[in-house]
Amino acid sequence: MPPARKRVPRRSFGAIRKLPSGRYQARYPGTAGLLRAAPQTYETKRDAEVFLAQIQADQSRGDWIDPTAGEVEFTEYARRWIDERGIAPTTDELYRRLLRLHLEPTFGSQHVNTISPAKVRTWRAERRKATGATTTAKSYRLLKAIMQTAVEDELIRRNPCSIRGAGRENADERPVATIDEVFAVAEAIGIRWRLMVLLGAFASMRPEELAELRRADIDLDTGAVRVRRAAPELNTGRRVIGDPKSQAGKREIMLPGFVLLDVRRHLQWFAQPGPDGLVFVGEKGAALRGTTFGRKWRKARDEVGMPKQFRFYDLRHTGNTLAADTGAKLKDLMVRAGQSSERAQLIYQHSTKEHQRRLADAIDADVRRRHTSAVPGSDIGSAGTVHRLVRPLPPPAQGARRR
Repeated sequence: MPPARKRVPRRSFGAIRKLPSGRYQARYPGTAGLLRAAPQTYETKRDAEVFLAQIQADQSRGDWIDPTAGEVEFTEYARRWIDERGIAPTTDELYRRLLRLHLEPTFGSQHVNTISPAKVRTWRAERRKATGATTTAKSYRLLKAIMQTAVEDELIRRNPCSIRGAGRENADERPVATIDEVFAVAEAIGIRWRLMVLLGAFASMRPEELAELRRADIDLDTGAVRVRRAAPELNTGRRVIGDPKSQAGKREIMLPGFVLLDVRRHLQWFAQPGPDGLVFVGEKGAALRGTTFGRKWRKARDEVGMPKQFRFYDLRHTGNTLAADTGAKLKDLMVRAGQSSERAQLIYQHSTKEHQRRLADAIDADVRRRHTSAVPGSDIGSAGTVHRLVRPLPPPAQGARRR
């Protein structure tokens, strides 16, 4: 009786078969338990067994990624990523512009799982030559964030954006105006917009915060401005009314005493009526438009000889620098400027209104010392002392600049 044939034990994971070519094909259970062929064939059966062992180990550890899961076009995935963020309208507009102009031309039609570190490096090098370092850094940060979500969604195993420091911007330091330049441009821009310049510089307010400032936000008794809302203007011209740039943007700013006469004049002459009336409006009484004000700002800036690269927003840097020169603590400076980060919140969360009042008074005293001609004496006493007007202010003289 011939000896019984030795039965080959049944494979517990996957399957291996020999092809007519003599090479071996390995198949393993993928999604829903269906057998999926390995991406290549193997010269020996042993090589195929090693592949199956690696797949089995990855699946048991939870490290296995379905190779077809990432077969989604980058454009489709990136647009859905932006839709799901719940971000501010201005950030949404920025992301979509970066995606359209700088990411989609290269990665748009590629599958997410085919974007490799080598492709990212090549794309970054090309972008730096075409658009410069700052725009490339912004685009890289967006790409990295999208691909990191793809990792979390188990579409890819690793984030291909791994270039150290590629997302950092090394923008030039913004210019700072002198006190005399601030008052000169405030005079040149006309009496209607003078207060906007002064609040941008000496209260460190953002343009979008000034655009949504209401009468009820100003307390003349205490000399304070409450920032509660902002109205940034998108590139389409649409005003988006909402919260300030960050949670810390909601704040109360103590004004230097020398600004209060301008505040009273502006409220009497130009602001919309009623507690909810806008403080800054155009000549026809409509809400402030960035394009219209921008033309007036550039004309006044050029008239007084300030650098062309000096933006209205740079007045904030002037105000922040002036406040820092008073010797104020960092936490008080960040409260005044409405700056926010997790680390910063721990630093300045205990800042009090009393500290803010002292900071405003210090700015008032410093400006009085350095630019006495700009401080009217009829309404303001010594630094920190606010006098209320008894009689209504007369309107501007005939022919005064009310642009």
